[in-house]
Amino acid sequence: MKSQLLCMCLLFVSSSLLANDYKPELFQSMKLVYEDDFGGGKIDTNYWQTRQGSTWVIKDGVLVGGPSPKEYQDRKVAEGDKAHAGFKPVMWLEKVPENLVVHFRVKFDAKDYHARFPLIDVGHHVNTLTFAKDSTKLTLKKNQKIIPINDLSLPLNTWVDVTIELTKGVMLVKIGDKKRVFKDPLIDMVDQQQIDFKGVDHGGISIDDVKVYEGLN
Repeated sequence: MKSQLLCMCLLFVSSSLLANDYKPELFQSMKLVYEDDFGGGKIDTNYWQTRQGSTWVIKDGVLVGGPSPKEYQDRKVAEGDKAHAGFKPVMWLEKVPENLVVHFRVKFDAKDYHARFPLIDVGHHVNTLTFAKDSTKLTLKKNQKIIPINDLSLPLNTWVDVTIELTKGVMLVKIGDKKRVFKDPLIDMVDQQQIDFKGVDHGGISIDDVKVYEGLN
């Protein structure tokens, strides 16, 4: 038990040091504007917004999301709004900088990938990373442009470290130890300063060790 606890502590320290020592590629430096390891046991609603009636709690120091209650789902379906009935967990991280550097750990729990899900929006429907079994795609501004990423994937039911840097026209995405840089005039976050996490129907999302920086030049 003591050895397991020691290993966990060393892993936490090494992860923290890695984040603190991170050198941005799109900026000369960066300034921390928000961080949360969810150790306080309470969701900071100044930054996090639950969407589509999905259920979110902090459990064992991790932000954990699941589908909405069945009553909510039934009501939304009866209203003709099945797309927002909360079959999947959805959470927004708001108030992020336009010149962005963000680190987080995420785990999408599901039996399989679905069409268009899971995804991470960097800017609401602006720079959308959609994950499939062996690939990822970047969709810019609601299908104005789709960029396939065959050498970058995000596994289900597994904790993954994600780093994203973004400034107008350029976006860096690092998932695990693999990285891609995208350059396109459609890449932007003006007036859409948030990150959306959307899971798979009837699945779950776990989020931890979030650090949000403003990129500086």
